[in-house]
Amino acid sequence: MSLLPAAERDRQLIEWNATEREYPRVSLPEYLGRGFADGSAAALAMGEDGLTYAELEERSNRLAHYLASKGAGRGELIGLSMNRSPEMVVSLLAILKSGAAYLPLDPAFPADRLSFMLEDSGARLLVTESGLRASLPEFAGTTICVDAEAKAIAGQPETAISAGPDPDDRAYVIYTSGSTGKPKGVQVLQRNVVNFLQSMARRPGIDKSDRLLAVTTLSFDISVLELLLPLSVGATVVLASREESADGVTLKAMLEEQRISVMQATPSTWRLLLAAGWQGSESLKILCGGEALPRDLAESLVGRCGELWNLYGPTETTVWSTCCRIEEAGRPVLIGRPIDNTQVYVLDEQKQPVPLGVYGERYIGGAGVTGGYLNRPELTAESFVADPFRAGGQLYRTGDRVRYRADGQLEYHSRIDNQVKVRGFRIELGEIEAALAGHPALQEAAVIVREDQPGDQRLVAYYVLQAGQPLPTASELRSHLRQSLPDYMLPQHFSELPALPRTPNNKLDRNALPKLVSQQAPRAREHIEPESATEKELAAMWREILGVEKISADDNFFDLGGHSLASIRVIAWAKRTHEVTLHPLSLVTDSLVKIAREIDRLRVPAAMEAGSTRSSLARRLIGDLKSALRPTAG
Repeated sequence: MSLLPAAERDRQLIEWNATEREYPRVSLPEYLGRGFADGSAAALAMGEDGLTYAELEERSNRLAHYLASKGAGRGELIGLSMNRSPEMVVSLLAILKSGAAYLPLDPAFPADRLSFMLEDSGARLLVTESGLRASLPEFAGTTICVDAEAKAIAGQPETAISAGPDPDDRAYVIYTSGSTGKPKGVQVLQRNVVNFLQSMARRPGIDKSDRLLAVTTLSFDISVLELLLPLSVGATVVLASREESADGVTLKAMLEEQRISVMQATPSTWRLLLAAGWQGSESLKILCGGEALPRDLAESLVGRCGELWNLYGPTETTVWSTCCRIEEAGRPVLIGRPIDNTQVYVLDEQKQPVPLGVYGERYIGGAGVTGGYLNRPELTAESFVADPFRAGGQLYRTGDRVRYRADGQLEYHSRIDNQVKVRGFRIELGEIEAALAGHPALQEAAVIVREDQPGDQRLVAYYVLQAGQPLPTASELRSHLRQSLPDYMLPQHFSELPALPRTPNNKLDRNALPKLVSQQAPRAREHIEPESATEKELAAMWREILGVEKISADDNFFDLGGHSLASIRVIAWAKRTHEVTLHPLSLVTDSLVKIAREIDRLRVPAAMEAGSTRSSLARRLIGDLKSALRPTAG
């Protein structure tokens, strides 16, 4: 028996979901081609490098022909693992133009995880660059290094490839965290992305005069908006490196110097900018998404920009499914209404609409619903269900608890499962727990997210030891996890318990896990004060980022509560202040003193190579000083 009067039911199901709008039934490369009309316009910019639309078209066409000669075509899935650069965008477009779909492989991910993704996806081609080849896992297919094979690629035709993809072909497959312990690949179709891009170009809106600052890794699906939306309308994409994206001071400078008019980022990144003293710009359109937008942050941002938009949606329905413009402070932060050709229902356990103001599960239907999970028919059948309100339609069960307000706006509350968003990354806590349970010393484990300070989300792991096993250190547990999990999924704190709390029906009671978490394995060795100038600088940086008062020279960044985003801030600091590039792994494995010595070691050759004229002048001056100061006889 329905709880809703007929008029309210119709309003929810029909009136608020009347989002139909014509969009072209074409492939993604054909749709993007509309933005390439002005060949002389700037398409990509990164530091001193850049490409016009004509150059981007020519280079992506040549690489597409080269990929086709290696077996790329419709139905194929091609791995893409590259550092952030214009060449990365060229390669992505070339894969799409060849008729294939791209599989983003983040160079920062563990080799075991990349290996699983390559094997599970069935990819037979891998596009990368020489500098990354050694860090990638063994691959049975064909590996193409675009820099090493540049001469052969340059010899290919500069015209578009004749046999491109169809609208129903895949555009990309992105692997997301899986509750069973293994990541799962979401298959996003060409037509899904075309509808998404056209809707975003209209609202929140972008045109060819805009310059968008792209800060997101390819393995995060919101990068689709950052890279492809500007190109679809003839605007300019300004690429930030991985290090620049995590450094508030650098981002602040880029926003100002690069005349950026649009930027999309997670709440964590916007907090970085505010902490760096960014005052905002009336000409900037802010797109915020990837995790819930806190009210205090929204109130800080709304007065610092021309427009502030809250965006929301799961990977399974193509990046964003709803959007809401935040126009004034002091009001609840809502996730808004569906984008074009998208339907959102708030349903109960019987898949019936709930009354206004009552929380239910959010189901999403329409043109954004993707092709399900790759090689996971049982998971696809569980999450992608028939639309009971539209004949032939399909809905995705999001697992989000939301409600409709009286004006038709949606309000997010929480998850109904153990999926979380941490610094914008989607994480199934079960995947971390499964990886922890694989450690021989542990009997069972549970993981939760803590946010003791606004914007500072931390993963906390609780575990029970196997009988007779020695207590592992946090470093040992983190090293074990890093074999299969990316850095953003590594807990910052570990705590041993005699037993995990249970509900009366013997299920894990996450709410009963201890609120106060003491660092596992308290310091047994004596404190070593940082000595050198670099050690002291680095310790001060760690104190600022981690909020830890006393730092010893033999401390490890992650053991003190560091995480992947925080570690990139340290790397950006080293690049900015000392002009050296630290490897991200060093923050996971090395002590403060070892990292400081690495900075000193790298800084010497960097200074000597700063310029031959300056170096030779310095050597002559040093020689003159030595002669002048040499003691004379008597």
